[in-house]
Amino acid sequence: MNVLGIIASGVAALFITVALAKSARRVALRPHIPDEPGGRAPRAEALRRAGGATAVLGIGTATGAALWLGAADDAAGSVGGLLAGAGAVAALGLVHDLKPLWAALRLTVQTAAAVLVVCLAGLSPAAGVLAVVWIVLVTNAFALLDHADGLLTAVGLVTAAGMLACAFVGGDPALALLPATLVAGLAGFLLHNWHPARLRLGACGAQFTGFALAASGALIQAAAPSGRAAWAALPALATVALADSALVLISRRRAARSPLRATDDHIAHRLRRVRVTVPGAAVLTALWAGVPVAIGALVYAELLHPAFLLLPLAGTAAAVYALLRIPAYAPPRTAPPRTAPSRTAPSRTATSRATQDRTTTARCRTEAADAGAAIPAAAPATGVKGSAPGRGAPTGTARTAAGHPTVPPPPNGRPAEAATAAAERG
Repeated sequence: MNVLGIIASGVAALFITVALAKSARRVALRPHIPDEPGGRAPRAEALRRAGGATAVLGIGTATGAALWLGAADDAAGSVGGLLAGAGAVAALGLVHDLKPLWAALRLTVQTAAAVLVVCLAGLSPAAGVLAVVWIVLVTNAFALLDHADGLLTAVGLVTAAGMLACAFVGGDPALALLPATLVAGLAGFLLHNWHPARLRLGACGAQFTGFALAASGALIQAAAPSGRAAWAALPALATVALADSALVLISRRRAARSPLRATDDHIAHRLRRVRVTVPGAAVLTALWAGVPVAIGALVYAELLHPAFLLLPLAGTAAAVYALLRIPAYAPPRTAPPRTAPSRTAPSRTATSRATQDRTTTARCRTEAADAGAAIPAAAPATGVKGSAPGRGAPTGTARTAAGHPTVPPPPNGRPAEAATAAAERG
């Protein structure tokens, strides 16, 4: 396949992806799209999450048209198997975007697609097993990078450019077809995926990108000349994706968390905690990915010694260690201790009630005493005889010195006024 055919395929992938993404963006941003019944996510959010299908269609259409026109020459079987496997993984990812699936089912489909690529590529059994493990591992590592706006798209664009350079240097331009369309398609999709993202790659686009890059690396490795250090150069192109996976696994293991539970502990999340903006996190991660990609491509082209690959490896290890020191999990919330009331000590409510009862009792006693003091039992005056029955006051009634009966004081407790009134009557 000539260079003009690859360029034409890339241009076609760019325009198709941009046109499809623009249409999907208009549909996703319509304000009148109602929420789905049953409390599920709104349809607009589901469309944004499934926006990676536009990149898959653009890249797949351009690559399939080039294969149909006979542009891949002798490598048509390998490239066709690669495209078929990537399409199967993308279809499963689209279903997962709309309705989450089990991780075991996704791994099974990814393994089957990787076996298809290996069989059509004609690899030996030992190399085929290693290639299948590598494809499944890198596919999921790249899928984990879809946790920030533009992050996976930028890293995938840089990695695909490195794959494209290695394919041209290796002398098999047919294997450069899918990396070329992948570069163009991701560049077109990045216009809608940059912060603030209107569309997201989702599981569909993320798994397609990871599978296409991993399978292309395996095919380039198998077709590389014997003198090239492809075994060391090509794995370096996936350094950032593997570093993010290692960061997540180590962090969750140290925090005793499930490795399958989605948490904000990835590269971009930790960069955000040190006040790096969302676009800044995407740019920094893309630059980080560009260093091992450039060194790997130069080593593959025999312009650098393979020992230079230790530099990005050491830098990546240092970066992962530094990111691990950034706290990723919020401290657990502890409820205030509840002290049970003591059985020996009375509670506040009981104490207040007892005090109120004692106050009420004392008040009643005081009123009764006041009433008794207001109406005393008057003793008969000294030297005064009692009156006969029917003639004056009844027997036993107290009388004054003049012989008049005393008038009991009124109930208001004022004996002085009562005595004055009695004296006036007498």
